[in-house]
Amino acid sequence: MIVWVMYDIKKDRSRTKIAKMCQQAGLYRVQYSVFLGTLDKNQFDSLHLQLEEMIDVEKDSLYIFPMSKDELQQTVLLGQAFDKDFVTDEVRSLFF
Repeated sequence: MIVWVMYDIKKDRSRTKIAKMCQQAGLYRVQYSVFLGTLDKNQFDSLHLQLEEMIDVEKDSLYIFPMSKDELQQTVLLGQAFDKDFVTDEVRSLFF
């Protein structure tokens, strides 16, 4: 599934750890506090639990939005946007 992770985290240390968790899960940084990528159900559940442990529920906000490929293709990108083709479920090969 395609997943968006967006957050507003007060503490620098927690924010840095959350960004690293998103990157380690294979998500692509779209903006400073926004990540996008594809995860299977187990990866999604694992990331969800890890992120949930990192936030201060009284001060922080974190959103995890699943999205279908069709919905991603309908996304309107303006300005310095990311490459929608970069986020896909298809396996890519590079030949030398």
